[in-house]
Amino acid sequence: MSNAFDFNPESPRAVRQAIRSGRFRGFTNGLASGFVQGNLMIVPAAQADDFAAYCALNPQALPVLGRSEPGSPHIPALGADLDLRTDVGGYMVFRDGELSDTPHEISELWRDDLVAFVLGCSFSFEGVLQQHGVRLRHLDEGQVSAMYVTGLPTQPSGVFGGPLVVSMRALRAADAIRAISVSAGYPQFHGAPVHLGQPGLIGIGDLAQSYGGHGLTQLHEDELPVFWACGATAQLAARQARLPLCITHYKAHMVVTDLPVHASGAISLNKKEIPS
Repeated sequence: MSNAFDFNPESPRAVRQAIRSGRFRGFTNGLASGFVQGNLMIVPAAQADDFAAYCALNPQALPVLGRSEPGSPHIPALGADLDLRTDVGGYMVFRDGELSDTPHEISELWRDDLVAFVLGCSFSFEGVLQQHGVRLRHLDEGQVSAMYVTGLPTQPSGVFGGPLVVSMRALRAADAIRAISVSAGYPQFHGAPVHLGQPGLIGIGDLAQSYGGHGLTQLHEDELPVFWACGATAQLAARQARLPLCITHYKAHMVVTDLPVHASGAISLNKKEIPS
């Protein structure tokens, strides 16, 4: 894998530096596979406490790995050199709930009242699933997992609320059983699936119509759709709240942290004080 890059793809710091310099603009799934990746949510300080409460009420979808101080683009506990203005590679800027821009960095947009949250991401356990022999066809085909808006409600807080968003992986039955068991041990990366089998039972009408319009959506005859709670739930909630400004990562361009996936400290983040 390393021959395809001019940086070490297994080093989270090297990945961030390549993104920051513009040398890498691709999806981050498959990179730094032993380290935690996260969803990025940036909101004005006036809405930050409501958003934190929303996450606490919906921990399976929105496990908080870190929160910045107001005006700071850094969360040192997640990476000493991590700069959330430049190190994600793709951003989505929403104003009053509408997408207004998709820049590669947001230094010029940064304000003293912005608060950044990094939420757990299922990309972090995909490497673990592979180590347990689970085939992830979307990775084999150079794809990412598709996302869908369900008919399942989240618990609201303040201006935040709305339906649960899920990610889907097409798995053979034996792999689905193994994936359920393995992912259940990683609640900070969404834990066990919320559903498998019939997407219509959770309000998904057509697998071909994914949220964001990307990802592997086709099933083979021997595969089941397996759905995990997804951090994109936060993006949809912020859009529906029509915040004056909200910035998130662009689809499949995640925050790459220095937290080892297998480290006990990372696994217990949900039970300890959230780093800020």
